[in-house]
Amino acid sequence: MKQLLILSGKGGTGKTTIASAFIQLSEAKVYADCDVDAPNLHLIMNQASVAKRSGYYGMPKAHIDLNECVQCDLCRQNCRFNAIQADIDYKVDYYACEGCGVCQALCPAGAVSLKPALAGELMLYANDSVFSTAELKMGSGNSGMLVTEVKKQMKSGAADAGLAIIDGSPGIGCPVIASLSGVDMVLIVAEPSISGISDMERIIKTAEKFHTRIAICINKYDTNIENTKKIEWFCQKLYLPCAGRIPYDPDAVKAINQGQSIVEMDCEAGRAAKAVFDKTIKLLFNECLGL
Repeated sequence: MKQLLILSGKGGTGKTTIASAFIQLSEAKVYADCDVDAPNLHLIMNQASVAKRSGYYGMPKAHIDLNECVQCDLCRQNCRFNAIQADIDYKVDYYACEGCGVCQALCPAGAVSLKPALAGELMLYANDSVFSTAELKMGSGNSGMLVTEVKKQMKSGAADAGLAIIDGSPGIGCPVIASLSGVDMVLIVAEPSISGISDMERIIKTAEKFHTRIAICINKYDTNIENTKKIEWFCQKLYLPCAGRIPYDPDAVKAINQGQSIVEMDCEAGRAAKAVFDKTIKLLFNECLGL
């Protein structure tokens, strides 16, 4: 199964818009949303089936058994995260606790234990297609580990599919690193702004460390033609294929607001996205493009 990952160096470039268009155009039987901190692909894909939900448990959190606690105060004094509070009884601040286990090791009465903590929720939609996604609980860490679980769930749900399209996270953090692992190609969606170019360069450097193929797509290219040319020149310098340009299109905004992908509406952005899709798929499957 070929895996195409769609990334952006910053939020708001149109990464999910392009991902949803690619899913529609390819009639993908398997896809995933790995932006577990703020998943939104489901808003466009309109899954009819009810998701199979399962809890995701991240790092453990400390728990104090008040029946066993002798109030020696060693746990509070030695917690470097100030996660243990002592008023009438001792209690643990769920969000501050990092599960390091120092309190458990020091407790002379054995009143402290580390227990698995619910950190998020995995969701798998399976009908005519398989859609794997998840949402991290507010204040929880280890989003990279949750992304890995999303990808495992995706592959187990449709191992015989020919193509999987993955909507990744913006930036270059842990979720992106986990998303990059094992994919066949990355399409980076860039925007022609100063911050967009800077963040594009960062995500290219990150993706290069995984020795995977990279292509660039310029979204809203006509908002700054000069910066669009800079992106294309940058791609030429690094011998990276530019999969194409997509213009800013008010009709695309209307489509997204109506819960549709841009290729479901006859609009300029949708037609441009189809051209980008065709070139990207040829790159993914190693077809000659005469580049």
